[in-house]
Amino acid sequence: MHLRLSDQELATLVEMVSLAANVASWNQKETANDQVAAFENLESKILEKAGHSGLGDWIEFDEESQRFRVKAEKEESLFYHECYEEFRNESFWDELAVRLADRDLARAIGFAEWEKLSEEDRRARTVAWEKRYWEEFSKRGVERVTVITPPTEG
Repeated sequence: MHLRLSDQELATLVEMVSLAANVASWNQKETANDQVAAFENLESKILEKAGHSGLGDWIEFDEESQRFRVKAEKEESLFYHECYEEFRNESFWDELAVRLADRDLARAIGFAEWEKLSEEDRRARTVAWEKRYWEEFSKRGVERVTVITPPTEG
């Protein structure tokens, strides 16, 4: 297969595969190792070709990982880096609100009843809690988030 890409399309492709490989690398499940490696290998292959096709100032070979990568100083200025950081930030806040609301629901109705609910039913019943957490996190971040350790645990 041969693709003809403009310089801008090649730059976009480099950003897309780098974003995908970065997100895939968060999958730490043992069963995902082969697929994560496949993402990383394809990224390296595309970056190597891109380095020879006009993006040489973007790309370097990493001796430690034995793969091509976007240079760190270049990466920070690219759109995919902004997307990746925004994804991580939004995922954190979203998951924190959802998990705390789920915890509150389980405490309110009992774990056995909570387990019987579908994901859709859980989301429907936690709307108010999630909204409360979102408002708190929007105003104060994690400033007032505290873990209270029971006295029996030290």
